[in-house]
Amino acid sequence: MPNICVVTGKKTTIGHSVSHSNVKTKRAVYPNVTTRRLKNPATGRMVKVCISARGLRTLKKWDSEGKVYDLAKMK
Repeated sequence: MPNICVVTGKKTTIGHSVSHSNVKTKRAVYPNVTTRRLKNPATGRMVKVCISARGLRTLKKWDSEGKVYDLAKMK
């Protein structure tokens, strides 16, 4: 399962671990992504999505603003 947020598009990136002697080794930097069951406001049904913590905050903001979105189309 790829770690990609459906709202923000955050995904795994590759970087370097740098030691004291400046030797660089590859490492992966993972986003804070979890699988959640959320209610889709467009249909009123529960949808299972991979979403980051930032994405959850964004959806909460969209709900308070009354923005219309469809989680099934974001997948």
